[in-house]
Amino acid sequence: MNNDVIYTNKIFMNAALPLMKTIAHDVPTLHMLFRGVNAVYQVSVKTENKQKEAVHFIVENGEWEVYLGAYTGSKQIDCELAFSSMEKMNAFMKGDMAKLPRIKIKNVVNFVKFMAVLLKMSSLLNLTEPPEDEKTALLLCKLYFYLLSTGISNLNKAGHEQVHEWALASPDRCYQWAVEGHPECTAYMRVKEGKTKAGRGEYTRSKPFFCMKFDCAESALKILLQIGDMFEMTANKQLIMEGGPEFGVQIGDFMMTVGGYAK
Repeated sequence: MNNDVIYTNKIFMNAALPLMKTIAHDVPTLHMLFRGVNAVYQVSVKTENKQKEAVHFIVENGEWEVYLGAYTGSKQIDCELAFSSMEKMNAFMKGDMAKLPRIKIKNVVNFVKFMAVLLKMSSLLNLTEPPEDEKTALLLCKLYFYLLSTGISNLNKAGHEQVHEWALASPDRCYQWAVEGHPECTAYMRVKEGKTKAGRGEYTRSKPFFCMKFDCAESALKILLQIGDMFEMTANKQLIMEGGPEFGVQIGDFMMTVGGYAK
């Protein structure tokens, strides 16, 4: 199987789909929709050797938790999206509605609620311009920061040549993405001698080795959506690179790599 198929699937399975938890919590209408709900959801895919890989969500009284791997508990899975191949899942996640999964539904009401979150995620991540509403813009920044930090880490773990070589050569360092004045809209990735770990929120153990910071959500999205001029925005202090600019270029390249697999 083409390595790019595997890397793309890792991005969707381990980095993109877990964003559903954030969306279900941070979008007020969806948060209300899940009030009092108890459910188990799963998205799975058959690998080339017919093994099953999955991510599942356990919702208890409206609160979501995300787990990598297939659900093995005793509760009923309310709905599962089961893809027969990585290629079909990748195509579906990129918007090809002809590559529908097998949908296993045990609870129709909970299935509809799950799909509402999935469709909201799709609509947000497919925006091509920063939303005018600041709350929505901050949420979108948060989603991208989570996607990028987790995505880069997963590419390293999957053996992506450029990312893994960089990680192997790195001492213990922390890279962070942030919007000034909004600590809730922050993510980081720690790297040390080939190992990487993504985290949400501010890194508190020490000052990050490098931080890509933006003056506001709109500025962040101009870079994330690749519609802003990085040099001009840096000169205008809309983009602040705290740390050596050469490290910013390197992280920027990996951000584009993740974005390339996810689009």
